[in-house]
Amino acid sequence: MILYGSSFSPFVRKVMVYAAERGIDLTIENVGLGSTDENFLRASPFKKIPGFTDGDFAISDSSAIIAYLEAKLPDGALIPSDPEGRARVTWYDEFADTIMTTVVGKSFFNRIVAPLFQKKPGDEALAKEGETVDLPPILAYLEMTVPDAGGFLVGGKLSLADIAVACPFVNYDHAECAVDKSAYPRTYAWVEGMLSRPSFTPIIAMEKKVIAKMKG
Repeated sequence: MILYGSSFSPFVRKVMVYAAERGIDLTIENVGLGSTDENFLRASPFKKIPGFTDGDFAISDSSAIIAYLEAKLPDGALIPSDPEGRARVTWYDEFADTIMTTVVGKSFFNRIVAPLFQKKPGDEALAKEGETVDLPPILAYLEMTVPDAGGFLVGGKLSLADIAVACPFVNYDHAECAVDKSAYPRTYAWVEGMLSRPSFTPIIAMEKKVIAKMKG
């Protein structure tokens, strides 16, 4: 099974962490947005990452990839089978992929992707908007919903919900989003617990090393 993309994308990182938590062996092919790699395009004809292949089967979109892996390898699944649990995990996954990534698209893109990867100026005003306008309501919502440190969002055990919601925080940190963490103590205690898991730590360490090197 091959995953195409870069872990700097929260969507790609989500699949990588999910696979690590489940002990699923994925080969990572590092491709960026707009890649013309033929195998990547077979999986993702619109050039969105991640792409995924398993033999003759090819698909893109992180949630679709995980849905495939959940069905193919049901032992140890990270999406509950009960109706309420499944619905809540689906909500958190969608919340992470759409609402939380507005900040990624503004702050992370303009402070990391544009200047370091694309070698062009970022829009700091837009980055600031993500940091000061989009991020606070996200954190306020999470402060009301996350469990105590060491707990999990759905059903008292690790699920896709935890992985999906934790992933964008890596990008927030890379973008050095200015946050008064003392205003969201439950959220950041929970985030710290998630990002310290062995499924996350090597990915984050690698990304930080790349960013540091590119910044010189």
